[in-house]
Amino acid sequence: MSTQPPIDADDLVADVDFPAAQRSPEFQKLRKTHRGFVFPLAVAFLVWYLLYVVLAMYVPQLFAIRVVGNVNLGVILGLLQFVTTFAITGAYVSFANRKLDPKATAIRERLEPSLGSTRGVHGQEN
Repeated sequence: MSTQPPIDADDLVADVDFPAAQRSPEFQKLRKTHRGFVFPLAVAFLVWYLLYVVLAMYVPQLFAIRVVGNVNLGVILGLLQFVTTFAITGAYVSFANRKLDPKATAIRERLEPSLGSTRGVHGQEN
């Protein structure tokens, strides 16, 4: 446990020029990297979800096809919606850990030089 007094977060951000930070090339690159991953995945998931809904509405006989016992294609496709959600979440966490977090940490450390790389907002060790 640290013996240093807590650092007030308001004191840290008082001197930061956030509009200038947002215009910086490193922030622009971070935002482009984030959007380049999130937007295509969001569009793909929405298309997959809407395809599921449209097929359920207009081709219900497709969903009625039995696959195993009383389990039909509609149930399997519905459960795949959940599987897809968890897969996208896992992919995003992995992507963020590898690509976004290092860039965001570098920006934060540049904006908050008094914290260094091991101190949290309240002066606690990370």
